[in-house]
Amino acid sequence: MTLLILLGLVVAAGVPYILWTRMDARKASRAIAVHEDVQSMGDELVPVSIHPEVDLDACIGSSACIRACPEDDILAITDGRARLINPMSCIGHGACMSACPVGAITLVFGTAKRGIELPKLTSTFETSQAGIYIVGELGGMGLIRNAVEQGRQAAAAIAKSGRRGSAGDLDTIVVGGGPAGISAALALIAHGHRTLIVDQDRFGGTITHYPRAKVVMTGSFELAGYGTVRRKTMSKEQLLELWTDIRERTQLDIKEGVRVESIRAERNAWRVSGASWSDHAPNVVLALGRRGAPNELGVPGEDLPKVAYRLIEPDPFAGKHVMIVGGGNAAADCAIALAQAAICASVAISYRKDKLARLRGSVRTELDRCFKTGAIQPLLSTEVKSITEDHVTLKTPEGMKQIRNDNVIIQIGGQPPSALLKTIGIELVEKRGEA
Repeated sequence: MTLLILLGLVVAAGVPYILWTRMDARKASRAIAVHEDVQSMGDELVPVSIHPEVDLDACIGSSACIRACPEDDILAITDGRARLINPMSCIGHGACMSACPVGAITLVFGTAKRGIELPKLTSTFETSQAGIYIVGELGGMGLIRNAVEQGRQAAAAIAKSGRRGSAGDLDTIVVGGGPAGISAALALIAHGHRTLIVDQDRFGGTITHYPRAKVVMTGSFELAGYGTVRRKTMSKEQLLELWTDIRERTQLDIKEGVRVESIRAERNAWRVSGASWSDHAPNVVLALGRRGAPNELGVPGEDLPKVAYRLIEPDPFAGKHVMIVGGGNAAADCAIALAQAAICASVAISYRKDKLARLRGSVRTELDRCFKTGAIQPLLSTEVKSITEDHVTLKTPEGMKQIRNDNVIIQIGGQPPSALLKTIGIELVEKRGEA
C-alpha cells in the first residue's frame, strides 16, 4: 500500500512537471523562430524607439519582464535567459526594466552595430536652435503617455521663456497632430499662447492609420483644459473618439493636409512653410513621427485619388484591381493583407528589381505561397511610368505594358524627418546602444 501511495505521489508530481517542461520547450522553440524571422531582415533591424537591452550575465530568467511587457513576442526566455527577440515591435514602454528583480535590463537607443540619429535635446526638450522643441517619437519616445508628458513639459518651458509673438501673430506653431502635439497645444493654450497645429495628414496622427480595432497602450495621462484620461489600453476607435471630443470641446486651431517643407529663421521668429501655406512664430514644437513623409514615384497620374501610400483596411478595395509598388516588408505585408482578405478583383506587386530581397522569413514564405496560388501577381523587373484612371503603364524587360488597374498603393519608404532637422541646423547625435 505504501508503494502504491508513493507511486501515486510521483505520478501526481511528475505529470504536471512533464506538461510544464513540454509547454516551456514549445514556448522557447516559438521564441527562437520569431527571433530568426526578425533577424532575417539583416541590417534593417534597427529599433526606432527606446528598447530594452538584457545583461545575460546578470539575468536569472525569472520571466517577470515578459509578464510585464504589454506587447507580444518582444522578450522571451531561451536557454534560461531573457532575450530581446523582436526589437522592431517594441513600443518603449519600459515596464520590463522596472519588473526585472536583478536589474539586468537597461533601456537604450540604437544598437552596438548600427546607431540611430536623434536630436540633441535639453531637459525641457529644446533643440540646439532656441525656440524649437522636439517631443514624442521623433525624440525616440513612442509611448503615448510619454509623448503627452513631453508635450506638457515643453509647453511649460516655452511659457517660462517669455517668447511671444507680436500682437495678432501666433506665439507657437505645433507641427504634428498626434498625442504629443495635442498635449503641447492644449498646455500652451492653457498658458495663454496663441497656438496653431499643422499636420501633413489628419488630426490624431499615426493612430488614424492603425488597422481597425487595434489596441494601443495608453496609461493614464492628463491633458490641459480637458482632464485626465484613465485607461491602460484603448482601441483605435476609442482613441479617435477621444481626439474628436478633444477637438470639439477645446476648439483647437488646426490645419490638416499641410506638409511642412522648411523652417527658417526670420528676425525674432521662425518661418514655417509648406507647399501652399506659410506662417511664423517665435516658438515651434516638432511633434513628428519618425516615419516621415512617404516617398513618391514622381510619375504622371500620381496625384489621382486612386493612389494611396498606405493600407489601413482591405474593405475599400473590394472588387478592385489593386497594384502595390515596392519591394520591402511594408509592400509585401500590404499585398498579403489584400490577398488574404480575398475581396479584390486582383492583387499585383510591382518592383523594379528581379526579386524581393530583405524580407522577413515569414513574409517571404507567405508571399511565395501567394505567388504560387495566383493570389498575388508578381510584376518583377518593372517600373511604373504613368498612372491613369483605369490602368498603369509599366516599363518591363519586354517593353512598355499597360495593366488594368483601379487603385495603386505606393510603399517605397519615406523621407526621414532628420533631413528637415539638418536644414534647420538642429544638432543630431548618433546613439549606439546607449542608455
